Order: sequence, then structure tokens, then C-alpha cells
Amino acid sequence: MKLNVVPPRTGLLWVRQGIRTFLRQPLALAGLFFMYMAVVLVVTQIPVIGIVAAGILVPAATLGLMAATAEASSGRFPMPTLLVSAFRAGRDRLRSMLMLGVVYTVGSVIATGLSTLIAGSSPAPQAGEVDGTLLVTLLMHTPLFLMFWHAPALVHWYGVTPAKSLFFSVVACWRNLGALVVYALAWMGVFLLVGTVLSLLGALAGGTALARAVMVPTALLMAAMFTSSIYFTFRDSFSADEAPPDSPDGEPQ
Repeated sequence: MKLNVVPPRTGLLWVRQGIRTFLRQPLALAGLFFMYMAVVLVVTQIPVIGIVAAGILVPAATLGLMAATAEASSGRFPMPTLLVSAFRAGRDRLRSMLMLGVVYTVGSVIATGLSTLIAGSSPAPQAGEVDGTLLVTLLMHTPLFLMFWHAPALVHWYGVTPAKSLFFSVVACWRNLGALVVYALAWMGVFLLVGTVLSLLGALAGGTALARAVMVPTALLMAAMFTSSIYFTFRDSFSADEAPPDSPDGEPQ
């Protein structure tokens, strides 16, 4: 395995590839994303351990959605079983993925706690106001995002240990920071464009009720489309001279 450094303009390519791949299999990829969301909602309802269990499943679910994108990008139909790819890759890799889940959950709790200490519990912002608490929470979670951006895929597809996967993920994000910034800005532009179009449609229809009615399902579809692009950021950031013999379908090429 080796790290690839890509030019900043690759960030735009990642966005285009994610959108194009999603549109190839919109029902399958959106369905898998909604299935994951439904599982999270059900798990969080478990008394005492629900929220912790949901956090532990995040890396495995992220890997499952990436594997589904890999299948769709190869022209194959992503089956629902891909969502549990992390649980079918052998005991060692499953143990490593669960370890990542524990680290992610602990890190998220720490980041949320720090956000509360810094920003406090402010009232809900009014229309047009910036949610300061949300911004601080995102800022505190940024190191966690960088650590886990590539970590699940490194563990699953390349058999990297949890500690090394977190380190390599941060290094890869830092080395390709320009492309990731362009990638983030491009997705912000896409979300802003879709939101603006919905607002205009609501105004043309004589009110904002229509726009609000479709805003939530549209936002979920956009989130599913975004997750379809994450795989390409990993595929272009790492490569191997020879594929691991026990790699599952959907392995990066």
C-alpha cells in the first residue's frame, strides 16, 4: 500500500464521480443509505447502550456504503449484503473494525463534551442566524473526521491495524488537503444550489410550504449522494501493487 498525492482539482472529480455513480443506481444506493439510517434509529432506542452501540457501528456502516459505491461504479448492482461487508471479512478484521468503533464513540463523546464546555447550551438560532454551538461542535469533531475518513477502508481492504489506519488516514488527508478542501467547497455549492432551487420553486408555487415539504427527503437524498463520493477519495489516495487475496468484492482498483 502506498499513499497517492493528488492535485486540488481532483476534489471536483470526486464530487462528479459520486454524483454520476449515485445516478447509475439511485434506488439501490439511496435504499442502502436509508437502511443504515433506519438501523441507527432502531439501535439508539435500546435502553442504556443504544447510543453507544450506534456509535460503534459507524465505521462498519461507512465501509458498507463505500463497498456499495465500489460495486455501482464497476457497473454491478449493489446488494443489501454489502452494508454488512465489515462483518463478513473474517474475525481479525471484524475485531479491528469494532475497535475503530469504540475509538470513534469515545472520541465523539469527548468532542461533544468539549463543545458543550466551550459554547454552552445556547438557544435555537433564529432565521438567518448562525448556530454557534453547531460550528463549535463541528470544529471539535474535525480531528475525529480526519482520523476516520479513510480508517475503515484501510482496515477492511488492506488489513491495516486500527492504530495505523487512524494515523495513515490523517496523513493522507493532510497530504491531499487541497483536494479535500475543493471537495468540501464543491459539495457545499451543490447543497446550496439545490436549496436555492427548492426555495425558488416554493416561491413560484405561491408559498414556502411546498419547498419545506420536499426539503427533508431531498436533504436525505443529497446526503446519500454525498456518501457515494467518499469511496473515490479513498480509492485515489491509496493504492497497492497487488490486491490482498482475501479482499471482498468492491475492492478499490
